[in-house]
Amino acid sequence: MDLELFRAQFPILERVAWLATPSSAPAARQVTRALHEEVDGWAASDVSWPRRDRAAQRCREQVAGLLGVEAAHVALVQSMAEAAATVAAAQPAGSRVVVGAQEYRSNLFPWLAAEERGVRVHQVPMPQGRLGAEALVAAVTEDTALVAVSDVQSATGWRTDLAAVAARCREVGAQLFVDATQSAGVLSLPGTVDPDYVAVHGYKWLLCPRGAAWLYVRPDRLGALTPLAPNPKATAHPWANSYGGPLSYAPDARKLDMSLCWPTWAGATAALDLLGSLDPVQVERHSLGLAGLLRDGAGEFGFRCLPSERPSHIVGLVVPDADAAVRALDDQGVCATARAGVLRFGFHGFNTAEDVSRALSALAAAVPSGAAR
Repeated sequence: MDLELFRAQFPILERVAWLATPSSAPAARQVTRALHEEVDGWAASDVSWPRRDRAAQRCREQVAGLLGVEAAHVALVQSMAEAAATVAAAQPAGSRVVVGAQEYRSNLFPWLAAEERGVRVHQVPMPQGRLGAEALVAAVTEDTALVAVSDVQSATGWRTDLAAVAARCREVGAQLFVDATQSAGVLSLPGTVDPDYVAVHGYKWLLCPRGAAWLYVRPDRLGALTPLAPNPKATAHPWANSYGGPLSYAPDARKLDMSLCWPTWAGATAALDLLGSLDPVQVERHSLGLAGLLRDGAGEFGFRCLPSERPSHIVGLVVPDADAAVRALDDQGVCATARAGVLRFGFHGFNTAEDVSRALSALAAAVPSGAAR
């Protein structure tokens, strides 16, 4: 599918410039259709839960393909926080975890909560939302057990040089946990990273409904993990028997699966089908190109863009009042978001250069020129 046809799958794009995907994706026709079909099946008294689970099982394979890993190494969870908490629960008392001090809380609170049972958490300062590889590498000492980092920072769009962080983790034998929620679907991880864990919530760049998330676990790390809420889905044969003991788990990442909200996963597999029809290299190149256009144009208008260590598809702008700017842009048909006082724009394959022009024109009208200098 070419990007023009891809764009046509989103009805809202006929009316607005959607640059709010860092918050949530717009709804694609085939995704909403899958949701309605699932609900219609429920209304028709379809109670075959093995059949209704098939979409989720397919999602496991789809996300594994996206990440370039085996499906057996991917667990089906419901949120990024759940994925992080699952890994955090496996860190023994006394172990040292390194994480950015201003990370999105789904990739911060699970580690901080582990402090209550003796895990030592070192928070790396993040001035203006920057989590540079140099600062992370310097924080990784010989006794570090795990580094948790977002590929792209939610608030600012800062993209960390993960290759450098991964190299340092290998030097000291530390595990690497990557939150790819703000990148998977547009950006690929560097091939040299080889993380121990990758967590993704799908309702942003993967175009899914909220509530479908995945946790990749490198096979040699799986033995240390147990489900946060052991349930029938975590067994080797979840459809064979749901009653009585003994406690048993699947031999692969399925042991970390949670019970699933069927409509969400029906929509998720439709979203991943749509995303899978695209050339991922083209999507990344296109999205980064549009982000570059916005950066250049905003600079010409006198606005300061927040920097990034590596090219990012999310652009953060410094403005006097980000929330007021979002409202003013919305009045002109441009959907953006504000986080941590930063005006935030995000670019996917369905965006166009016209979206950039529209955003810049609306921005120039909404905020006094050079006000952020």
